[in-house]
Amino acid sequence: MIGVLIVDDEALTLELHRRYVERIEGFRVVGECAGAHAALTALLESPPAEPVDLVLLDMTMPDASGLEVLRRLRARGSDVDVIAITAVRDAEVVHQMAALGVVQYLVKPFSFAVFADRLEQFREYRRRALEAAGAPTQDEIDALLGARRPATAPQLPKGLSPETLGRIRDTVRERGALSAAEAASQLGMSRVAARRYLEYLADAGRLTREPRYGAPGRPETEYRWR
Repeated sequence: MIGVLIVDDEALTLELHRRYVERIEGFRVVGECAGAHAALTALLESPPAEPVDLVLLDMTMPDASGLEVLRRLRARGSDVDVIAITAVRDAEVVHQMAALGVVQYLVKPFSFAVFADRLEQFREYRRRALEAAGAPTQDEIDALLGARRPATAPQLPKGLSPETLGRIRDTVRERGALSAAEAASQLGMSRVAARRYLEYLADAGRLTREPRYGAPGRPETEYRWR
């Protein structure tokens, strides 16, 4: 189980991110901090009862920036993994965070699907790191760095939008399984359009397809999150 510390000065954001983490298998929230100083205390002086493996770190807080928190952590020898979460899009800040070893950089606002993708990438990075412990081969090193590197969004086929794709992913995650007709009804779109998005996710390996029997006639295709 990966222990997560959430750091954000907004109570509603803390609650939202806690709920997000609780929905993802293999992760557990072990602590919450409402500011930079509280985060430094939790990580350097009075750690939670359970180990912190990952910090979800807000970059803009009243008492100090997330960048300053990360600088102090590294200066004190902490190598805890960090995902930066912020509305800041400044290229220099991104460069500095990367230099300090953040594993991901999430720009607000984002959907649960995007959040989950980043945590799943981190889980894969952790898994590969454990497998490569000791004296890793070149292939293991390459795979580890690839799992750590933030994924770039693939080019979508013509007619598909990232926003609608995110809504489709969120809906399938929440419902567990659904057909194109059910997705269309849920999202207020045509069945043909919903099926295009579901087929795209299935071809990408994110969904499975299964026949759903029940009503007479041709079985309906059911899509389920992999």
